[in-house]
This record gives sequence, C-alpha cells and structure tokens, in this order.
Amino acid sequence: MFQSSVRRLLMSTVFVLPLPVLAQDAALVLGNERYERLDRVNRADDVLGAVDRLEALGFDVFGRANGRVDAVSDLAAAFQAQLDDADRLLVALSGHFVTDGTRTWLLTAESTEPDLFTVDGAGLSLDSVLRILAQRPGKAVLLLGAADPDDLDMGDSRLRAGVGDMEIPQGVTLIRTSPSMAATVLSGVLTEPEAEIGRSLASNSALSLDGYFPIDWQLMPGVVIVEPILPTTGPTESDLNAEAALWDRTTDADTVEAYRIYVARYPEGPFVDDAEAEIVSILAEPNRAARLAEEALSLSRDARRDIQTDLTLLNYNTRGVDGIFGRGSRGAIVNWQQFNGFPQSSYLTRDQINLLDAQAARKQAEIEAEQARISAQAEARDRSYWTETGGFGDEAGYRAYLERFPDGLFANIASARLSEIEDLRRLAIAAQDRAAWSGAEGRDTVAGYQEYLAVYPTGVFAAEARARIDDLTAPSTTDAEIAQSQAQEETLRLSGIRAQLLELRLRDIGHNPGRLDGVIDGDTRNAIAAYQEAQGITVTGYVDRATAVGLMTGSINVTIPSP
Repeated sequence: MFQSSVRRLLMSTVFVLPLPVLAQDAALVLGNERYERLDRVNRADDVLGAVDRLEALGFDVFGRANGRVDAVSDLAAAFQAQLDDADRLLVALSGHFVTDGTRTWLLTAESTEPDLFTVDGAGLSLDSVLRILAQRPGKAVLLLGAADPDDLDMGDSRLRAGVGDMEIPQGVTLIRTSPSMAATVLSGVLTEPEAEIGRSLASNSALSLDGYFPIDWQLMPGVVIVEPILPTTGPTESDLNAEAALWDRTTDADTVEAYRIYVARYPEGPFVDDAEAEIVSILAEPNRAARLAEEALSLSRDARRDIQTDLTLLNYNTRGVDGIFGRGSRGAIVNWQQFNGFPQSSYLTRDQINLLDAQAARKQAEIEAEQARISAQAEARDRSYWTETGGFGDEAGYRAYLERFPDGLFANIASARLSEIEDLRRLAIAAQDRAAWSGAEGRDTVAGYQEYLAVYPTGVFAAEARARIDDLTAPSTTDAEIAQSQAQEETLRLSGIRAQLLELRLRDIGHNPGRLDGVIDGDTRNAIAAYQEAQGITVTGYVDRATAVGLMTGSINVTIPSP
C-alpha cells in the first residue's frame, strides 16, 4: 500500500525559489504486475518506487500495486476528489491495456480477457482519466507503461491488447512506453525539481509523446513547503480489537466480498496478505462455496457409494461404485444437476441427495414392476409351450421344450425323463449287441464276425471280432510242411542232453518249454512253435532246418546233415 497523506519538507541547496510555494498536487500511481488469471507484466509495479519522491515534491499520492477493480475505483475516486486543491495532476499506469480502437482500459488484477460488454467492470477507463486531467491544462501528465500486446489473446472479444488512439484534451501530456521505462522516467526526469524536461523527454527514443509538450516545459517546483503532521502513537487497543473482530467475521463469511471489505477498511492490516490470498483462491475455484457445503455434510464412504448407486440407476455413469467421488462421479452429478435445474457445481447439498435418493427409489420400483411383468409373461409362455411339447411325454417333445427353454420351469423334469429314455435305449442296444455277438461266435466264421462289425462297429465285442477274423484268415501250415519239418528234426537226434540244451535255449530267449528234463513234450512243442511264429518261420512245432539254424547254432553241438 502506497497511499499516503504524509507531507514532507524538501529543501534543495541547488533549486531554491525566492518564495515558498504551498504544495497542492495529486498523483494516481497504479502498477499491476501480478495478474490472477493473466500473464505477469514484468516490472509493472516498479512505478510505485516513485511514491516517496512524489510525496516529497508535495503530491498527495493515491497508489497501489496489483489492485483489483474495487480498490482501483476507490483510489481513482479519491484522486478525483483531490482535484479542487491540486495545481498539478500526474497519473502513472502500468500493466495490461486493452482497446476498442478509440477507448482504452487498464486491466485490474483479477481480470480475464474481457469483451466489449464486460471491460468496464474489469478495468480503469483512460477516457475518464483524461477528462479529469483536462481540468489542469499545462500541468497534467498521463504516463503509460504498457505490456507487450502479444501477451494477451483477445480472441473474438472485439477488443485488442495495447493502447488505442485516444483523443487527448488540450494541455494534457501523454507519455507511452514500456513498464520498466515508465518507472525510470517517473523516478527520474519527469519528477526532477525545477528542471526543463521537455527536451530530455523528447530525446528519449523509448518514449512516445503526444499532446501538450513544449521543449522548455517545467513541471516540478524547486522548493515545496508541506504541512507537517504530528506522528501518531499507533492504533489503540480498541482499534486493534475492532480489526480483529472484523477479521473473525470475514473468515466466518469466507467470501470475496468479505475479504475485500477487510482490505478496504484496513489496507495496512496484518491480515491483508491472507485476505488477498483467499481472494485469489476463491476466484480460482468458482464452486468453492458448494464444495465447502458438501464437505460440511461429512459423507461417509458408504453414503458416497449409495449416491453413486443412485446415479448409476438413473443412467448417469459414475465410472464405478467405489465411494470415491472422482472425475466420473463429478461429471455424473453435473449431468444430474443440469437435468433437474440445479446449478451445475458438481457438489451436492442435503436436499439434492434426498431428491436423488427418492428418484432412484422410484426408478427401482419401476424396474422391479417391469421385471415382474416380464417374468409373468415369460412364465406364461413357458407353461404354454410345455403343454404343447413335454406334456405329450415323448422324447421329441422333451427335446423341443429344452431347446426353447433350457432353464425353464420344467427343464429339470424334461432332462430327467430324457435321461430315463436314453438309459433304456442303452440297455436295449447292449442286449442287441450281446445277442448279435452270440450268433457270430456260434458260427465262428469270417462272414459271421464281419456281419457283427457292420452292425456294431464300436460294439462291446468289436475288438474280439476283429481278432477272430485275423485268426481265421491267417495262413495255415500244411500236413506236408509238418511232415517235412518232423523228418528234418529226426535227423538231429534230439534226445537226452541235446533235448535238455534245446529246452534251456528256449527258456533263455523267453519261451517256456516246461520242465527241463530232456523230454520233448507238448510244452516243448508249444515253445518251439512260439519261437517259429516270432521269427517268421513256418509254424510246425518241430525243429526243422531253419529253426535249428536260428535257434540251436552256437548253443547245441548239432551237425545238420545236408539234404
């Protein structure tokens, strides 16, 4: 805060006038560097650095850095009220400017990009400032430190960033430059006591000068006598209590208006920074009051699940029922609020929760009634179809019913009766299978077994039938072959030790010759036949020449005579 009514005595050993002059001057100094919703304007608030210098020169200074529209309007009104007592008028403005081409506004700290219909409520009109300055021709200056126009995107607002072509009243001086140069000029040449500043300003290429501007122009006096104000002893205890009470009421209200009232009442108060921070926070969250109201309800997680269930039942997708109000739930609440004519804050009040619950209960009742109606119709169709199908008690009817109503009222009955029919069919097939096998086995011919397999390819006795066919179709040994094999064995004279060695050999290679007694009996013959079958030799049961070569050579000292 730079507003001050303190007056000082400036004595200069260089600039001394013969007669003292009573100071009657006013200055309005506004520098907006930190915007709440727009880009920052670097060094825009540096113009406030000239406040002490101006006060020392006899100016009543009405100044503020980063002021909102209400505070700026109050300062401008106070500056205008000082007009009757002021000889010189100086206005220094720095920050974001917008124009419609002929009119220009300085945007205040809380501004967004305005349009033609909102700009008067978002900034300070330079036309109004110029009308005030016009009342002191030759002693009125408007200094503008304008931000880079590229820093604002005005879109289709019918406004553009920057300072427009203003109509400058007679005798008013307009200086346009950058924010940093505006601060330099205001703290330097423009406020230099008893100096002819016209030539110095004209030679500065960083300045754009318009209006009244003589080369020998002198704005500031050399000696200023100001009225001293006795120092105060500070706020009384009553004042402090009053301020504390107002702050308590302000925080209880917790609104932008309440915080602004506090700042206006106590611009140097200890809670100003807190108030301004709260204002920024509230403006940045449009639905803050609604959020706080919902938080005051202290909804449990189960209560939030119930709300999500109700919203989902009413076809507002919450993206899950987990008791957490995330983006999906907030979006569903907004859609519900819009449909029901409530402000779309995404936060619920107790009355809204009660209405939502009532709507969901009604919807649930409607759903249950519809489900009961549909269920009754389905049951009627089920019973009617059973009468026309399963009611006849045959396999076709049962299968037709189950195809249409696999989970129907009579599905269990139909399935059980089909199982009974299939069990009877399986028993009948098994009996027929056994009877057919008995017939084939009695005939014991290849044709008989083939007839059985034609009817029962996967029957119980199919494997036995195929094995018997193989036996019956296997090549048989002739009597001549047997006689020849017997004659060849006799030439070997297999008796005694030789016969016993033959039995040992058969046993060793896995064929059972019976007792190892040197007697070639039936067991021995079977073992010889098994060996012959395994080796692909004609099966005779006698040790013929081929059998002897494969079986006895190397094991029995046998001389095989030539044929």
